[in-house]
Amino acid sequence: MNFFKTLIAATLGTLIALLLIFFVGIITISTSSQQPEPYIQSNSILKISLSGMLPSQDSQNPLDQLLNQSNNDKVSLETLKENLAKAQVHDNVEGIWLEIDFMSESWANLQEAHRLISAFRDSSDKFIYASTNDLGYNEKGYYLATATDSVFAPPETFFEFDGFFSQVTFFDGMFEKLGIDAEVIRHGKYKGAVEPFFRKDLSDENEYQLTQILNQTSTTFLDAVSAKTGHSTEELNQLLNRQPNLTTQFGFENQLIDSLVYTDELVAHMKNRIGLDESASIKTVDFDRYSNVTPSSAGLSTPSTSNKIAVIYANGPIMPDVGSNSPFNNQSQITVDFIEEQLEEIRKDDDIKALVLRISSPGGSGSTSDAIWRKLQETKKEIPVIVSMGGVAASGGYYIAMAGDSIVAEPTTITGSIGVFGTKFNTKQLMNEKLGITFDEVKTHEHADWLLPTREFTASEEKAFQQYIDSFYQTFITKAAEGRDMEVDEMDELAQGRVWVGADAHENGLVDELGGLEKALSLAAEKAEISDYKIAKYPKAKTIYEMFMGSAATQAKALLPNSWLFSNEMQNVEQQFSVLKRRDALTLFPYEISIQ
Repeated sequence: MNFFKTLIAATLGTLIALLLIFFVGIITISTSSQQPEPYIQSNSILKISLSGMLPSQDSQNPLDQLLNQSNNDKVSLETLKENLAKAQVHDNVEGIWLEIDFMSESWANLQEAHRLISAFRDSSDKFIYASTNDLGYNEKGYYLATATDSVFAPPETFFEFDGFFSQVTFFDGMFEKLGIDAEVIRHGKYKGAVEPFFRKDLSDENEYQLTQILNQTSTTFLDAVSAKTGHSTEELNQLLNRQPNLTTQFGFENQLIDSLVYTDELVAHMKNRIGLDESASIKTVDFDRYSNVTPSSAGLSTPSTSNKIAVIYANGPIMPDVGSNSPFNNQSQITVDFIEEQLEEIRKDDDIKALVLRISSPGGSGSTSDAIWRKLQETKKEIPVIVSMGGVAASGGYYIAMAGDSIVAEPTTITGSIGVFGTKFNTKQLMNEKLGITFDEVKTHEHADWLLPTREFTASEEKAFQQYIDSFYQTFITKAAEGRDMEVDEMDELAQGRVWVGADAHENGLVDELGGLEKALSLAAEKAEISDYKIAKYPKAKTIYEMFMGSAATQAKALLPNSWLFSNEMQNVEQQFSVLKRRDALTLFPYEISIQ
């Protein structure tokens, strides 16, 4: 026994020592790796690599930034806006080179990026070019490219120009084979997000709303291509309905791509554009390095006022707080505590005159959504609250948006889904007949076990659950009607769980304005009656030193970058499944509308 006690003590001591060395090492590396402001030479070109995601805000996790070096040059809408503004006035920056690969970001965020790029193109005498490499353009990448002066591509690479689709996965057939019965109670004929659990295909209502979403996406895409190429939408639709062709040669022959060039030929073209000799080497500045250039060094004037507009970035499903918040404030869920923490910080700053809440959320817990709505309603009594919707702000995401003085959405934002559902998976057949596992219990009252997954609802229990869902739905549409200045019956017609794109939501009165974060900020300034302001972003980022010194050992998992332990995909599945296991009313959009 003494031997084992000594062994365990030695092992624990070693682990603690290694952990301390790791923490000290990370802090030391972080301190030594702080980059000084770079000097930008004359005749420089800012190169921006765009691929994959394009989130509203860059990562607030210092360890992600430090240890995941491959992600350090990732672009967000926030940093794209800042660097384009600096490059526009920076005397030593002659132009911008966008190298675009496959994009997978939501169309709403792509629309905002397209607007930022177009604004640079139209208001600057500097060039902005788009090119791709051996990965090529998909439609989302090409959409961004249409905002530039010229679109380039190598002669033998990929170019996708074939339209859009959205595929939904259904589990009912699998549940039948396994012996699982999904008991779904919902209110809203369009609450199609739960159809995968009890159908094998799309209902007519769900097919209709998905078609409307696809049509808006297609319109957004075709309008941009038409503006860039001069082709009419009718001509473009004819091209899209022809035999598919995945080559850049096809794009060039149909005037969708301006020129087929290899990278060295494009570099030579840019040299000629800025007047460099052929023998001179081009000076490119990567995006991450240019982000360290201060606005004043680039030539931007900073607001002299002390007035501020706060921006809270609220991302992820809306969930009750289970005590797992990361000490980095790199939240992957929207909780009451998270919102209250940000609002408390804002209340401490007398210079903050308005709040913009940037929502990117499919919803989640109804009770949590209601609690957050209340906190925002109270905040609205003190300062204007403007909501800016990202790629999706639906169901519970729309619920919390209702508290805003005004709601701003992109034309392709997924919103609405004003409906409620609850689920209980009955695994009795799976357990009893397939696996041979049986259960027995004792209880004090008849319905004490009615929410167990090992038995079905009785008729009275199903009625009780339906009444619970109906009651929350009535609360939802009543508050929505009050927020949008409508009659409840009128709101009920727009609700029913139906998903709307931002353009249609604006037309029917569910949102006030179309646009991105900039539009929301201008509305906030107007409501606060200020013309000049600074932006205060929340949650505030902390240094690695602050993270480690302010966190407990029990939060060690939260200190590690997500990719060390769990992939983002696995975390998303875990979050969605944990929501579906809940027994309360859900204002959730459980499956992602993936438009490809």
